[in-house]
Amino acid sequence: MTRKQPARAPLDIGGKLIAPGTRQVVDLPLSMMSDHTPASLSLQVIHGRREGPTIFVSAAIHGDEIIGVEIVRRLIRSPALRRMAGTLLLIPIVNTFGFINHSRYLPDRRDLNRSFPGSAGGSLAARLAHLFTNEVLARSDVGIDLHSAAVNRINLPQIRVDTSNKRALALGRAFAPPVIVNSNLRDGSLREAASERNIPVMVFEAGEGLRFDETAIRIGVKGVLNVLRELGMITARKSSAAAHKPAPQAAVATRTFWVRAAEGGVVRTHCTIGQFVKKGALLGVVSDPFGERDTDILSPHTGLIIGRSNLPIVNEGDALVHIASVPRAAAARADLDTLEESFEGDPLFDEDEIL
Repeated sequence: MTRKQPARAPLDIGGKLIAPGTRQVVDLPLSMMSDHTPASLSLQVIHGRREGPTIFVSAAIHGDEIIGVEIVRRLIRSPALRRMAGTLLLIPIVNTFGFINHSRYLPDRRDLNRSFPGSAGGSLAARLAHLFTNEVLARSDVGIDLHSAAVNRINLPQIRVDTSNKRALALGRAFAPPVIVNSNLRDGSLREAASERNIPVMVFEAGEGLRFDETAIRIGVKGVLNVLRELGMITARKSSAAAHKPAPQAAVATRTFWVRAAEGGVVRTHCTIGQFVKKGALLGVVSDPFGERDTDILSPHTGLIIGRSNLPIVNEGDALVHIASVPRAAAARADLDTLEESFEGDPLFDEDEIL
């Protein structure tokens, strides 16, 4: 005789009770804007009927990094979440103020990702960080924080974790990004606040500020679903499970470096993200505005290009190309055309339903 499982308790958040097997948008009051418009931290809670872990997926901690907003929107529409176990907290826009103003920062020019865990009586950034820490982070077992490069830069889709944290690294591998980059914890960051609570948080970096990138968005959506499957929160459809082929294991870069402009001028870049370069390879040329002098930019190391500047105007010392030290064989995983092909036939990734 099969013993009946006890009913799962509803989730109490923001004064609302979310029943098992339902979803609801919850607004957590934060402050009043200068024009008397209420400001809140809004999230969609999907509370599964069955027991399981709680995971948060956040975007736009930096208000101009909007690619994660679209990733979350598509996740909400994903049919894979209809019979989900556990609880999913989806926060498409953490920094509402920056998002509205197309700005990385809050109105007081503070970086929210240097303000955690925050305080109830501090600056606006501190109060928002405190609200997120206590209402979202404290409820979670795992987190995925979605970012992009800053304005005028572009990043290859990548997961950043502290690779010494075995659980975070394992979940990063499950995400199946083109590359995993070791990233040390920074003071005041969400990852640092999570680490102090023993909550593994992965950062997904892809694309550029104030822009959408379709390939990067699809990698992000599929990656989050991969992590949910790894945690046992969702399963592939039985009818098409055989169609899914595990992705090649991502390269892990324990060291990265920026190639910087040796002098100011106008730069013509001859490389792109996802490209493998050897030591001494020509990355670009810096010229003076009169065209009288050209200075070659050469790669000081062999590795994979995971980020670059899109701005042709440079000053001496400006960061131009971001390179990760990985072997050529591992760098093949970063081919974006191959990644696009991997979306086809994946039972978790039904793009016709989520676009």
